[in-house]
Amino acid sequence: MIIKKILTLAYLVDEKRVCLAMKKRGFGEGNWNGYGGKLEEGETIEQATVREIKEESGVTVLESSLDKVALVEFFFKDGKHLEVHTFFIRTWDGIPIETEEMRPEWFPYEDIPYEKMWADDEYWIPRALRGEKLFGKVWFQEDGKTIEKMEWSPTTF
Repeated sequence: MIIKKILTLAYLVDEKRVCLAMKKRGFGEGNWNGYGGKLEEGETIEQATVREIKEESGVTVLESSLDKVALVEFFFKDGKHLEVHTFFIRTWDGIPIETEEMRPEWFPYEDIPYEKMWADDEYWIPRALRGEKLFGKVWFQEDGKTIEKMEWSPTTF
């Protein structure tokens, strides 16, 4: 049975660095990632993104600060299908703090720890940091971590 979930993902970025968060529990535990998660009943993608960032990092973001950089669909062998709306945020209020779920750390663009992130990140994040907007599809092998195949194409949002 295919189960499709719509998720949000957001990265705080400045001119030279990106704030990644170590996932401390749940899906993706042990990976560096951005902030995000599932939509709650009645929420738009943008509302969910703003809420998730506040819950997971303590910073306040306005919907107008969300810059959509990617839409990626992930397909897993167990039938899970994730549609992830991804944003870069360059303006926010506050300093990212550690929460029960996430531990933030700033990384210069050239030192992003791709080996400790989802396998697809090294293929699209550098392109998005250079200003590209992308649509991607990623199929994972049985282990749920190794890429079987990918498709990437430029898009506009």
